[in-house]
Amino acid sequence: MWIGAIIAAILIAVDQITKYLALAYLKPIHTTTVIDNIFSLTFVENRGVAFGMFSGKRWLILAVTLCIVGAIIYYYLHSPRTREYLLMRGALVLLCAGAVGNIIDRLFRGYVVDFFHITLFSWPVFNVADIYVVVSVIFLTYFVLFVMKDEPKEKKKKDE
Repeated sequence: MWIGAIIAAILIAVDQITKYLALAYLKPIHTTTVIDNIFSLTFVENRGVAFGMFSGKRWLILAVTLCIVGAIIYYYLHSPRTREYLLMRGALVLLCAGAVGNIIDRLFRGYVVDFFHITLFSWPVFNVADIYVVVSVIFLTYFVLFVMKDEPKEKKKKDE
């Protein structure tokens, strides 16, 4: 349990440091090109969730996100501590870190700091916490589809 909490704290710190740097150095200039027509750093105050949905609904977003974080922590604490479930537990830590990173922004700034901008194609500006969330969802999807197995029917019958 403590290892997961320490890793989550480190991931949250990395997210918050990058957002601090974006506020300090990128906000005054708004945007800077890193790779022409492919990638830039663009400061955005995101007052919604993914793709700007629910913009202006700060307290609703906070309440829903806090419930989700509570569910993540509960499932992490009650999941099997087996090698088979290591990927799932790691993904939950990553997901929790991403959610908490964006909660911190909403609580203290009223918006989420986004700054990575893929200009090669039309995609919303995002941040490190968003990367955590996307990667964790990919890992969780893989886990559910290819690793997690149903209990054998014989075992279920014995438990009844």
